[in-house]
Amino acid sequence: MFNLFVLLIVGFFSAVTTFYMNEELKQGPVCSSAVLSLIVGLYFYFFPGTMSSYLVKNIPIVFIGASFIGMVSTKMISNYFLIGVAGIIFCLIYLNTSKFFSGYGGALGTSAAISLLAVLSIPIVGKKRKLTNGIIQLRKVLFKGR
Repeated sequence: MFNLFVLLIVGFFSAVTTFYMNEELKQGPVCSSAVLSLIVGLYFYFFPGTMSSYLVKNIPIVFIGASFIGMVSTKMISNYFLIGVAGIIFCLIYLNTSKFFSGYGGALGTSAAISLLAVLSIPIVGKKRKLTNGIIQLRKVLFKGR
């Protein structure tokens, strides 16, 4: 139970700090994700005895995957709390489907996209109007520049 709590906190923290570094510090999405993931990865590479072997193995993976969520543009979502919730959802997806994605490339990015889409759909599904209004709003966002 403690391991799950730690991984959920890591997912939340990773998504939020990557988004902060991306938007507030103007480092760009790729640089933000890469630098933070490198720091976490190097820490657990050089200091593997600081935590249990389960956490040493999974924290860097959860951090890297959740940092993909922090790469989102402010045009899509700019609420830090919702980005953190997407990081928690990513962690839950990762923990429950990691065996399913074994051997497939892109599992972290796909899981990050699914969790971000889940958070983006909250306002659409939560409205009392028909779901088609949400689809119209999504089309407006996607095809705004065209």
